[in-house]
Amino acid sequence: AQSAVDAVFSVITGELKKGGDVRLVGFGNFTVSKRAASTGRNPQTGAEVKIPARTVPKFSAGKGLKDAVN
Repeated sequence: AQSAVDAVFSVITGELKKGGDVRLVGFGNFTVSKRAASTGRNPQTGAEVKIPARTVPKFSAGKGLKDAVN
């Protein structure tokens, strides 16, 4: 079972690295989102910190998963 889960995560990760989307009907969608660079603040010193732009994975639950949880 562990190898099957690892294989699924490997496929999802590979597709997201290429910039693609993964849709699992009844479960949800994995997508890639780009975050713009921004300026933050160090809470200890108050100094401004530049936060670089980055690409992050996002997951949105499908109807089947939402219904199963509720």
